Amino acid sequence: MAAVGSASPTPEPAPASFIWTDAEFNHWLATTDAKITYHGNATPPNPLARRAALDTMVTYCTSRTNNVCGGTCNVYNGGATCINAPGTACLAATNNVGFCDRAGCGGSCNQLSSCGTRLDAGFCFTPGTASIIVSAA
Repeated sequence: MAAVGSASPTPEPAPASFIWTDAEFNHWLATTDAKITYHGNATPPNPLARRAALDTMVTYCTSRTNNVCGGTCNVYNGGATCINAPGTACLAATNNVGFCDRAGCGGSCNQLSSCGTRLDAGFCFTPGTASIIVSAA
């Protein structure tokens, strides 16, 4: 008895929906009413300017109302670092980042890619976050 089978190509995985594109990040910055402070290479981004390939943009905010992240927000644009971020309630980024419950990127840490509670506009609910790990992209 002969078996007949068929094979089809495996589709490429879709980009993770929790990671913002540069365009999505810039759109959020242009349309949010959150109070924003910029850090790193972060002046309000010029959408026509090239970004360094290894830079990551992260926004981290102090409050969550229903499924919306906001309040006072900080925006980091740069390379690998540990961001001191006490009081962070939610965050979003253009690459996978880690978020930790202790200063200095210590204690218990999780990855944005394993976000347990997703919020509107691509944010992740990250209560108890005290620091954020940005690694080389």
